[in-house]
Amino acid sequence: MLVVGLTGGIGMGKSAAAERLAEHGIPVFDADACVHRLYEGVAADRIEAAFPGATRKGRVDRALLSERIAGSPERLRQLEQIVHPLVIEAELDFLREEEAKGSRLAVLEIPLLFETGAEARVDVTVAVSAPQDVQRGRVLVRPGMTVTPERDPATVAALPAESTTTGTRGLPRSSARTTAGEAAPYP
Repeated sequence: MLVVGLTGGIGMGKSAAAERLAEHGIPVFDADACVHRLYEGVAADRIEAAFPGATRKGRVDRALLSERIAGSPERLRQLEQIVHPLVIEAELDFLREEEAKGSRLAVLEIPLLFETGAEARVDVTVAVSAPQDVQRGRVLVRPGMTVTPERDPATVAALPAESTTTGTRGLPRSSARTTAGEAAPYP
């Protein structure tokens, strides 16, 4: 099964691209949606233990969590150490299920594909990009997003469109290959 990593910055069109692929019957795993489910379930207690007061009624309150990690790379890393392994577990479950169904192709939509090392779990990467004005317009229609002189939301957590396309190429999932060159089953 060919595993495609779909990535890109905020407002670049990852979700739209993933929706088009799904419309054509291609199975897509959405890492952001997975995180939202985890925040409403299994990760909530772990996050509350690490960041007291970050949950309400057994669910992570994203605004409260943001207050607790703002400005602290250490606390952000601590949150990532809780959430990322759970997302990887869900990704692997998805891939195992798709492989068992006989799917020839599966897509992992992961905004932080390279930042989290997830490129090692895919055969090919696809970076979605858009012109900066399009990206800015998409971001500004989201709830709570505004322009401030010191922080343009079109560039928050995003690479410029030129950066996401420069050097993007297919990357082999060499660690998951058999000696015959076939993809090994997912662990």
